[in-house]
Amino acid sequence: MQFESTIDDRSFDVEIDHEKHSATIEGKEMTYELISQSNGRVLFRTGTKLYIIDNIEVDKQNISFSIDGLFVKTVVKDEQELLLERLGFSTDELASVGLLEAPMPGKILELLVAEGDEVEEGQPVAILEAMKMENELKAPASGIVASVSVAESDNVEKNQTILEIEPRG
Repeated sequence: MQFESTIDDRSFDVEIDHEKHSATIEGKEMTYELISQSNGRVLFRTGTKLYIIDNIEVDKQNISFSIDGLFVKTVVKDEQELLLERLGFSTDELASVGLLEAPMPGKILELLVAEGDEVEEGQPVAILEAMKMENELKAPASGIVASVSVAESDNVEKNQTILEIEPRG
């Protein structure tokens, strides 16, 4: 698979072959081994070098982690995202137009809409309890509720999809 990784305004072309456990970065090929540990840590071995990867956080294209204690933030785009970008589309905008995600961890107290309902942008669609406060979540777009991914009383994590709206037009 082809990727582009950007770290501190510097972009790298990356190709990963999962079957061969090899990666080509800026034309230089290397073999690797990844070892996942139960504590969330990943050991990354290439040649005779071993790196410890911790504190991994993924938010769509944004990935942050520490490698041997050095904190790294990168933006990773796959082949499809790169193609859409070359064609002048923003993949974040396209993917998120009708997607309602939890702004913080909490509990769904009430769903105010169901699949198939018509909604207007800004209309309340769910009540999320977080930090002992009730938060009204509003429709990000006008359209038809295409899917509801949670139920009342469900606990949700930050950025977890709550529902998706098929935008009008």
